[in-house]
Amino acid sequence: MKNMHKEEMKKIIFEFFRLIDPDIRVDFPASEENTINVCVKIKDPESLIGEKGRTLVETERLFKIIARKKSKDPLFVNLDINDYKKRKGDQLKELANSTADEVSLTGIGKKFPPMSAYERRIIHMALAEREDVLTESVDEGSQRRVVIKKS
Repeated sequence: MKNMHKEEMKKIIFEFFRLIDPDIRVDFPASEENTINVCVKIKDPESLIGEKGRTLVETERLFKIIARKKSKDPLFVNLDINDYKKRKGDQLKELANSTADEVSLTGIGKKFPPMSAYERRIIHMALAEREDVLTESVDEGSQRRVVIKKS
């Protein structure tokens, strides 16, 4: 039943993007059983990514809502448009490591600007193996951010 639900969601996602642009390329790379990876390639991605990736995040959220309505089994949708999330993730990992190096050297903690849960998770995961620094999320709501401290 899960695979049927997953295939039905892939069809919904594919049709959604084809309505936006018939020349769009939608691929579904291999994923875990309860996840659908969606890679979209489009000539002009700005309208699908939005300011600071907000449209992409909300589109991904819309697909998650549809998936929940169609089945009680959890199904996660991981959407990337023209590798935006991959590039953003790489930039955040680089920033996390350079900031952690600075904190380790100076002993002075650093606070990042507010970030989405997805972005905070990238920072935490990038530094999880380091023994010289600690990360924690502080503040609430839209002001939630990561702090890096010397351990």
